[in-house]
Amino acid sequence: MESGDSGKSRNSTENKRHTKARRPLTSHSAMGTTIPLSARTVPAAGCCANPVQQATIKSAHVSLARASLSRLRGMKIRSIAVLHFVLFLVAFGVCAAQERKSPPDVNEPRVFSLPRAALEQIKSGIAAGKIIDPAFDQLRSDADTALKQAPLSVALKSIRPPSGDKHDYLSLAPYWWPDPSKPNGLPYTRRDGQVNPEIEQVQDHKNMDRVISATHTLALAYYFLGEESYAIHATELLRIWFLSPETRMNPNLEFAQGVRGFNTGRGTGLIETRDLYRLVDAIGLLDGSKSWTASDQKGMEEWCAKFLDWMMHSQNGKDEAAAKNNHGTFYDVQLVSLALFTGKTEIARSVLQAAGEKRIALQVEPDGRQPLELERTKALGYSTMNLAGLFELGLLGENVGVNLWNFSTPDGRNIHKALDYLVPFVTGEQKWPYQQIIEFKAAEISPVLAVAASKYKDRRYEDLAVKIDADVLRRIEVLPFRRQLSR
Repeated sequence: MESGDSGKSRNSTENKRHTKARRPLTSHSAMGTTIPLSARTVPAAGCCANPVQQATIKSAHVSLARASLSRLRGMKIRSIAVLHFVLFLVAFGVCAAQERKSPPDVNEPRVFSLPRAALEQIKSGIAAGKIIDPAFDQLRSDADTALKQAPLSVALKSIRPPSGDKHDYLSLAPYWWPDPSKPNGLPYTRRDGQVNPEIEQVQDHKNMDRVISATHTLALAYYFLGEESYAIHATELLRIWFLSPETRMNPNLEFAQGVRGFNTGRGTGLIETRDLYRLVDAIGLLDGSKSWTASDQKGMEEWCAKFLDWMMHSQNGKDEAAAKNNHGTFYDVQLVSLALFTGKTEIARSVLQAAGEKRIALQVEPDGRQPLELERTKALGYSTMNLAGLFELGLLGENVGVNLWNFSTPDGRNIHKALDYLVPFVTGEQKWPYQQIIEFKAAEISPVLAVAASKYKDRRYEDLAVKIDADVLRRIEVLPFRRQLSR
């Protein structure tokens, strides 16, 4: 799928939706009083504690009992049985809450798009010789190929950006061509879906994609197979592209997807870094490697923090944030990934909480169609691409307790329907009724189907994924979701 510009957006008036404020959950005691669950602070002495905690809990119970007895005398209630019942509810509620909010396993990798617990279970299973899967053979093959990827740098390009600094990322808009009616061809005109070969004059886009793809593969191989050689090369690739003063990329996309005769860069260029969520996961998978140092980690966190700040405050970033189609979706994916990686959790949560109304409700029709993607000349490809982005937001939302998997508007706009709308077309059961000027590849949607099987507990999606793309079983990033479904 080529990453093109946003295309035309339909002018429409959005219905404002109001959500009623939630009242705090409460428990009603036999005394007729109401106890907010958020106020339950005293667990039962035997349910969750070591000796020191038990002593503390016992003391807290005594204090609570005294306070409750005082209130009971004032109410002239004779039976102490009520007090025991209240104490039981308090203790039971806190213990249950503690079980639900147990901290993550310290051995789990710090990733945000893959299920941490499943990754750790797979890794342990490999070490114990209990898990054998074709995905591991493919991973080793892909990682061995990635070892051959030479380090790349934005400073290697022959064309200087308008800033004069080769460390600035530079690319040309793919769907814009010289105007044959003008002597110098300027300004360029747009041909949606048709890639102008002039973009090959600048390789920053392809090179960054290569770095992120190779690093992600190498990091997964290091994590699962435990071979330091994979981490060594992944570290080298990251240092050259992002960290070394002589070769690093400046953390901005001021000159991405420029259109000759119009501008030197624009907001739609941010679609070219849509795989940054894979980058931050790769860094998390490298943790523990002898090659990946604390200095490397700090350097990447600082680079990502600066890029995040640029996304939020630059004009290009603001323009892309306002995009209503796949560009807006992947803007959110990048912003949330970077915010989670750099510890800015509230930014991530805010974007994800708004995504239901701002992205899903706006982009998906009640029957599952995505009108803003159907306008394109590669409508099936772009519908799938945007759906993959919405699914990625669903995965990211799990990190901060935002459930986009089950978000739905009153008239039924949701990502589940968006997937179901595409299924008969990607399986060949029905003919695609919109434009698709290049061949659609099943591998574009098979990972989405595999994730859907896990999230919606429906094995039919996995069966469909395998039916249209047997190689999906060899994709290592799909394996954790397959394992979740099988448990």
